[in-house]
Amino acid sequence: MNIAENRGSAAAGLAGPAAAPVPLEQLGVSFKAAMAAVRRLRGRETHHPEELSYAQYGLLFSLSGSEQMSARDLADAAALTPATATQMLDGLEAAGLVRRTRSAGDKRVVLISLTDRGAETVSRRRAEFEASWRAALTGFSDEQLLTAALVLERLAGHFDALAG
Repeated sequence: MNIAENRGSAAAGLAGPAAAPVPLEQLGVSFKAAMAAVRRLRGRETHHPEELSYAQYGLLFSLSGSEQMSARDLADAAALTPATATQMLDGLEAAGLVRRTRSAGDKRVVLISLTDRGAETVSRRRAEFEASWRAALTGFSDEQLLTAALVLERLAGHFDALAG
């Protein structure tokens, strides 16, 4: 539900259909809708062995910004449990997309890095989705997008603090 649609439904019970929603309430409704959409997207796992899931791409994209990451840090960056990330990394390693090595400083730590094939996969997928990402955000000024980013960062910190 977008802001215009929500004006009629969220505020209707309080002051009739013409009343505008309270900004914090609207932000909450919109945030929940966005989170639900992400959960639906993550829940759409592929049933074709040669295709990667959204969550697997999340691991690869998280790796693309660094030379290597520990398995735990990678799981955190991709918003996965370490056990889920380890299982996914098994498949990604078998597909030749990632490489696992033991840390020289601490043999308990497994470091993950992209292979050349993995980097090519990330680059190709990024190119496929960049146009739709830009199209979805067309019409917003740079200032509005930066404000949205700040709001999301603050919410992330808030939820992290609640999680303890």
